Amino acid sequence: MSAPESLIPKHGGYRNLKTFQLAQLIYDVTVRFCDCYIDRRSRTHDQMVQAARSGVQNIAEGSMASATSKKTELKLTGVARASLEELRLDYEDYLRQRGLGIRQADDPAIMRFRAKKCSTVDEIRGWVQQEIGLRASVSVRDRPCLSSAALVANAALSLLNLCSHLLERQLSTQARTFEREGGFTERLYRLRSQNRNSR
Repeated sequence: MSAPESLIPKHGGYRNLKTFQLAQLIYDVTVRFCDCYIDRRSRTHDQMVQAARSGVQNIAEGSMASATSKKTELKLTGVARASLEELRLDYEDYLRQRGLGIRQADDPAIMRFRAKKCSTVDEIRGWVQQEIGLRASVSVRDRPCLSSAALVANAALSLLNLCSHLLERQLSTQARTFEREGGFTERLYRLRSQNRNSR
């Protein structure tokens, strides 16, 4: 026999979501990146930091709102996804406008980055230093020019690609749940009907 349905279901738990953890790492990386490589007085600095922050905050807010509104949860998860897409474009613009190049998923440096599964800014910093060291050990003629800024921006793009993919899956799951179970109003109606029928 299944447990009785609760009017306020279990909700929150966003800190355990991979999307939240990735978005938080992206936010931390973006704050450091902007402080190091983007003029603090520029509008781009603020926009990138705010887009990264929006990704984190909307995942958390959507998770908490799910208790009483699956519709709000869906909407806020979508806002998080859109904010991170905006941030992705800013990183791409940074690289393109400086002729630094966007590394593809099969680029050896990006493959090494993905294999490390960095979960902190310090781990990403360690990867950057490792990549710079690798290039220093290759002859100048064969060494592709890749600055710290380019490495960090490409690492951020790799994280954004993964987070966006996972958010798409999260949105699909939320949508299916909403279609199958409805939201707070439907749950309230079901519980009131059950209570009436049990008298």
